[in-house]
Amino acid sequence: MSALAPQLSSLGVRATAAGGELRVWSANATGMELRLYDEKDANWLVSSVSMVRGDDDVWTGSSPALVAGARYSVRASGPTGPTHRFDPTLDLIDPYARGLARTNDGEWRSYVQDDSFDWEGVTKPAIPLDHVVIYEAHVKGLTKLNPDLPEELRGTYAGLGHPSTIRYLKDLGITSVELLPIHQSVSEQRLIKQGLVNYWGYNTLNFFTPHAEYATRAAQSGGTGAVLREVKTMVKNLHAAGLEVLLDVVYNHTAEEGVNGPTTSLRGIDNESYYRQSSDGTYIDVTGCGNTVDFAVPAARQLALDSLRYWANEVQIDGFRFDLAVTLARDERVEFDPDHPFVTGVLDDPSLAGVRMIAEPWDVGMGGWQVGRFPRGWSEWNDGYRDRMRDFWLTDIGAARANGLAPNGIGSLARRLAGSAHVFSHDRGPLASVNFITAHDGFTMADLTSYYTKHNLGNGENNRDGTSDNHSFNHGIEGPTDNPVILASRQRALRNLLGTLLLSAGIPMLTAGDEFGRTQRGNNNAYCHDSELTWVPWQREEWQREMLGVTRLLVRLRAENPALRPVRFGRFGETVPSATQMDWYNKEGLSMSEDDWDSPTERTLQYLAASTPEFEEFNRILLIVHGLEDAITVTLPEHEGVTAYERIWDSATGENGGEHGPGSELMVAGTSMQLFRAH
Repeated sequence: MSALAPQLSSLGVRATAAGGELRVWSANATGMELRLYDEKDANWLVSSVSMVRGDDDVWTGSSPALVAGARYSVRASGPTGPTHRFDPTLDLIDPYARGLARTNDGEWRSYVQDDSFDWEGVTKPAIPLDHVVIYEAHVKGLTKLNPDLPEELRGTYAGLGHPSTIRYLKDLGITSVELLPIHQSVSEQRLIKQGLVNYWGYNTLNFFTPHAEYATRAAQSGGTGAVLREVKTMVKNLHAAGLEVLLDVVYNHTAEEGVNGPTTSLRGIDNESYYRQSSDGTYIDVTGCGNTVDFAVPAARQLALDSLRYWANEVQIDGFRFDLAVTLARDERVEFDPDHPFVTGVLDDPSLAGVRMIAEPWDVGMGGWQVGRFPRGWSEWNDGYRDRMRDFWLTDIGAARANGLAPNGIGSLARRLAGSAHVFSHDRGPLASVNFITAHDGFTMADLTSYYTKHNLGNGENNRDGTSDNHSFNHGIEGPTDNPVILASRQRALRNLLGTLLLSAGIPMLTAGDEFGRTQRGNNNAYCHDSELTWVPWQREEWQREMLGVTRLLVRLRAENPALRPVRFGRFGETVPSATQMDWYNKEGLSMSEDDWDSPTERTLQYLAASTPEFEEFNRILLIVHGLEDAITVTLPEHEGVTAYERIWDSATGENGGEHGPGSELMVAGTSMQLFRAH
């Protein structure tokens, strides 16, 4: 990464002996003003300071009143023209503001934050990557309906950090909570006019300030400083329990929307520099959100890097999932560059050492799908894993029922079960893959088994929004049913999806509520619903409690069996530390033939995996996967060093226990999995 100008390394407010100094970058402004407001009335202007342009296009203004608790704004003037949007009458948010305050009429003021906090010696858990199990959740949605929480804590940062929530997460066995965006966000103008909200929060107003509405009423009344302290307390409590906190971050676009959207910060400070646009002022939008932050500009990259440093060090966040990460790696030609200064910069920065970096490796621009192309040190959401696993257990079964034959063999599933080596380079290994069946965006796992088409009329777009490519299967009836046969098929499919996810090589990501079969009633784009449709229910039916037990068991089995979670890809004829030696057998217990891999009539395999110990004891497992609805007889493989197979999970019956010898026959139910520990 090329060195940035030294002036860019200290933007925002800095304390001085004479009060405080504000530094703002703008290459095109011709004038800038620091405006300070009354402590109690954010509309009451107390003083203004003309800022001076210095080296590297950094504007500086100082005031003895610019201290912790001060409310301030920036005004900028500059040239006119299609690529500029300067308006010296607008009060703008400092891009580096670490707090925000509202005026009575809804405008925003920057706030000088007091970052002091007593962490009481609590540090980051530093969980080994192969042990990580990610749980994607929404701060509000996870706890809003939790009856074990005091009502004032439900749906808040404090509720997430409460012993009741932590007890649930620990009991489930996950290691890392990945939170949907908690940077301060606002709803898009279109949604506001419709009476809806951006519940997910992918419309960022400021990259340093936590979203105030997720704080308790008491913290909100105490101001942005109290909100930040509540966030830090949540992180501290989760860390004290051994749980990591990951943040979903949105640096690819901002809440300023398209050219006719609101001007709140970057657009008014330097529209031409911060946003990608053509010479006529048309925004180059590769995000689908109206604007695209231009990461070919050093100051834009620095803004995101400084935000990451702040959250990773001041708030002690363990890692980040980057929304539309390809956008952040586009060069001056708007082309993806895997060696982009931002992509390499987050890995080379010593203040971000050990912080997890997870890419959503696509955007909506040309050449936007880049799965597998990020460098070593990054993990990536693996959408190929998602689609193939859904196909194997859902759409293939539906096709087989309709046509008498499934369209695919088992080879595609096996490649991804083993870590997606065909996608990720050998030096990156299987932990480059974040495996997921569902995420916040799309059907829940239960809805994948219950709906064939999306049901998004409540979103106000006549069911046009959300993908129609769901890879789902309703098992015979669209939506809710009392038919016991269909319900049994759906629940078995759920167990198979959960089993595949948690027993695959790579990093598993579980979406909150999928552990027990949460539904969104067929809505696969519920971003605009802040209601019981999207909140996690805590009152569950008997079958949901049983499903929760299955998930707990699978997470525990993953932790107990290192053969399921290799760190590296193996090499034929070599012993690679922390890899897995893999042997593949067909239903007869013989080595897989080409026809066994590819034939739609032979959708059964036996996966024998042995660890190559580096830090843990030797372990060997056998996983049987059967992808047809008729039961079959399987002959267990004979393998050197294996004297018995101890069954530890069956997705069809839930049973465990009992030993079977190599070469013995075993009945396997239709569309099911069985896991054994090999001795």
